Amino acid sequence: MEYHFEPLSEAHRGPVIDLFNHYIAHSHAAFLEAPVDYEFFSRFLEITRGYPTIIVKDELQKVVGFAFLRPHHFAETFRRTAEITYFILPEHTRRGLGTALLEQLVKAAKGMGIDSILASVSSLNQASLNFHLRHGFKECGRFPRVGRKFGEDFDVVWMHLRID
Repeated sequence: MEYHFEPLSEAHRGPVIDLFNHYIAHSHAAFLEAPVDYEFFSRFLEITRGYPTIIVKDELQKVVGFAFLRPHHFAETFRRTAEITYFILPEHTRRGLGTALLEQLVKAAKGMGIDSILASVSSLNQASLNFHLRHGFKECGRFPRVGRKFGEDFDVVWMHLRID
């Protein structure tokens, strides 16, 4: 299958929120418990302003994934650090899309003077933890039992990638 990448835009509001709501309802990948409405997309646009965003479409032009960087902190002293977010529909995982998204975001980050990328991952999301470790992220912090979803406590695991 061929995939196409493009920047996130208003045209992607519905499919992105539908994809995000899938992960809210069915996994520990998204920290929220209840589905969000389509207005929530405006928050994605707001937090990513000035940072790279990517939509993945399949050969039928269906949105099958999205990714973005955002500031880690509002203070200028942290402008070298960004947080990463990505979600790919389950039937399109394990096809190299996560790697392609990460590579594109790393390249864009370097061009912005960013040299550290952080990811916050649920300790119950083993696939994401494994993905980040395989791609050079190192666990740099863990907040034990700070979250609860589906009646299960989970840690938030902070992972760090240095991209000098």
